[in-house]
Amino acid sequence: MQLTRIAQAVLLSLFASHAGAATLESTRTTIAEQAQKLEPELLETRRDIHAHPELGNTEKRTAELVAKQLKAMGLDVKTGVARTGVVAVLKGALPGPTVALRADMDALPVKEVSDLPFASKAKGTYLDKEVDVMHACGHDAHTAILLSTAKILTGMRDTLPGTVVFYFQPAEEGPSDFIPDGKNTWGAKMMIEEGVMKSPKPDAVFGLHVWAGVPAGQIAYRPGATLASSDDLRIKILGKQTHAGRPWDGIDPITVGAQTIVGLQTVVSRRTDISSYPSVVSIGTINGGTRYNIIPESVDMTGTIRSYDYGIRQKLHADVRQTVEKIAESGGAKADVTIIEKYDPTINNPALTEKMLPTLKWAAKDDVVNAPLVGGAEDFSFYAKEVPGLFVFLGVTPRDQDMSKAAPNHNPGFFVDESALVVGVRTLASLATDYLYANAGTGK
Repeated sequence: MQLTRIAQAVLLSLFASHAGAATLESTRTTIAEQAQKLEPELLETRRDIHAHPELGNTEKRTAELVAKQLKAMGLDVKTGVARTGVVAVLKGALPGPTVALRADMDALPVKEVSDLPFASKAKGTYLDKEVDVMHACGHDAHTAILLSTAKILTGMRDTLPGTVVFYFQPAEEGPSDFIPDGKNTWGAKMMIEEGVMKSPKPDAVFGLHVWAGVPAGQIAYRPGATLASSDDLRIKILGKQTHAGRPWDGIDPITVGAQTIVGLQTVVSRRTDISSYPSVVSIGTINGGTRYNIIPESVDMTGTIRSYDYGIRQKLHADVRQTVEKIAESGGAKADVTIIEKYDPTINNPALTEKMLPTLKWAAKDDVVNAPLVGGAEDFSFYAKEVPGLFVFLGVTPRDQDMSKAAPNHNPGFFVDESALVVGVRTLASLATDYLYANAGTGK
């Protein structure tokens, strides 16, 4: 038994060191050839999903399409994960680590303005209201890319050293059927709560996001903090209603609210260390009052808090509470402050990012750039909090356009140059295989 284990270890070592270069080269050649071959199918799938978008937690048609294709590949498929998610497992014939690849499936309550033949005309229900629905953030592209990636990797099963898990996740943009209250979960967090990262447990997780304003086919990446955390801020200022001609008989929550908005701007500008990472506190809505000559009983405000560091995030929360409550107290009012943590900051593992940089350069044919910090949030952050993760951006704006004028993600005019999607397939497929071959015979 002892000799057998030693012999196995020696063979695996030889496989990893001597055959590694040849295996890497031949694997990449296969990925490139298959990605190009699958491009018509890739585009057909993307256009089908684009024409039939579904909001968070309602992705039933999309999930059925995904599951059908995965089952046709002969994969072990589980449906109904985190309500409408799909998870598939590909076990390679050789021993090795486990990697996870993630795509999100949901769309947004946005009306598409393009004249594409497959433009969305779909309607959906968002918080009990009928709305137009569009894949205005490119999740249709993510889903199609990962399906093609799964097909390529499945075809390499006999030489694959390890396991690949495919996460097709719902509700990345948030739920469409309820307002987050800090108690209910959705999307990636719910996927994790239901055990997708336990059996099998990945050693690394990879994902990508198509991005406007970046040339089609270019990959942008960033080690460490990459996308912001996102926390809902809800404030109720409680005053005392009175006639507007006799303000001294009441407590004016509108005046206190105005002072609160100004005061909140000092939380970042005067109380937060922004020498390492920026932070944002913004108020987006103000509601109060019913008539021009009545000082109302209360004013409601909502906003968002964004940061890139866990310590800074918690300090921001404390400073926001103190600022709002003390300003209200100074005006004789009371303040009820609710902060709901929605998404963590997305942090790319620095060591993993450095190791996979050659892979990104191969996939994008050396068209790789450093990404700036992004003020948006991503629930890929929850996967990357469990195991080392890498999340990159894939440019989808036509190269002959002015990048600064491209309609951004979440805009009705958001546009995907489909020539970039093959690069996305090469990226996810090679990230998975390069990691598996580099760690062949291990569990890491």
